[in-house]
Amino acid sequence: MSLRIASSPHQRSQRSTAKLMRLVCYCALPGFALQCWFFGWGSLLQFLIAAVVALGTEALILELRKKDFEKALSDCSALLTALLLAICLPPLTPWWITAIGAFFAIGIAKQLYGGLGSNLFNPAMVAYVTLLVSFPVAMTSWLPPQHLAAHPYNLVDALSVIFTGFTGEGYSLTQLRSDADGFTMATPLDAVKTDLSLGLTLEEATSKGQFSNGLGIGWFWINLAYLAGGLVLLKLRAIKWQIPVSMLGTILLVAGIMHLSAPDLFASPWFHLLSGGTMLGAFFIATDPVSASTTDRGRLLFGAGIGLLVVVIRTWGGYPDAIAFAVVLMNMAVPLIDYYTRPRTYGHQRQRGKP
Repeated sequence: MSLRIASSPHQRSQRSTAKLMRLVCYCALPGFALQCWFFGWGSLLQFLIAAVVALGTEALILELRKKDFEKALSDCSALLTALLLAICLPPLTPWWITAIGAFFAIGIAKQLYGGLGSNLFNPAMVAYVTLLVSFPVAMTSWLPPQHLAAHPYNLVDALSVIFTGFTGEGYSLTQLRSDADGFTMATPLDAVKTDLSLGLTLEEATSKGQFSNGLGIGWFWINLAYLAGGLVLLKLRAIKWQIPVSMLGTILLVAGIMHLSAPDLFASPWFHLLSGGTMLGAFFIATDPVSASTTDRGRLLFGAGIGLLVVVIRTWGGYPDAIAFAVVLMNMAVPLIDYYTRPRTYGHQRQRGKP
């Protein structure tokens, strides 16, 4: 009898890698559909662009490496990476930025390390961070919810803006970002962060038209949809509970303490939990079986570290939504976390000075 040794991801179920990746994609679809509903067709087009580039890049590199690219493409890992990247991008991001991100995610963050199971970092998040640092204006050009926009756009307009920069009627992305009152719209996280830095109170910052009961219109429902999809993944045991529970619990605890200490200066924990990419990050990104911690105690520490970094970066950092940065930073700590949380071999005692 021969023993076959393979790299992660290791799954204790009968699901193949392809079935697992497809299941994650299916569970992300409700949130993605709501994102398209509130912010227009642009997100769907971003996914199509990212998918074509990601699959093409993977096939080309595997062919150069003399690997069976048809079998590798069928595992749907590149497709999931494209979906996660597209979800994180503003809907009307220029096509070439999306293409660069998809190429970087697969060619650099994944294949450069040896392919699926060998990458140290989450490919989609590495690509997103790279794009955000390189093209900060384009990567923060989110649109208002369609029913609040001064110039709602359709599928043809989205195609035109992504590839030419203007709609058929001549509206630019800047004009499309304006709400009905003519003000350029920012995401709820960015709007609150900016207003608090200008000396406004939290109540004043959340009194604008893009907020309802202190939460961002659209983002609240999108996060609930990703939460529902994540709970399905937990129910089907496609992911383990430690990372999402510890991440969300840490955000709730840290943001709650800060809000109670100064309610006019710090956002409520519910605002943090139901804004930006919190639920997407907790259930679909941080739980990546390759780049996350592999021990039960390690997963708790990994998720808690992400939750803490999210609150810290959102409050004092230079970027409003910190999910990508927090995940990549904690990816760096995974080898150390796994080393100190690995289970002791049965029957062996812990030696002094060793984990």
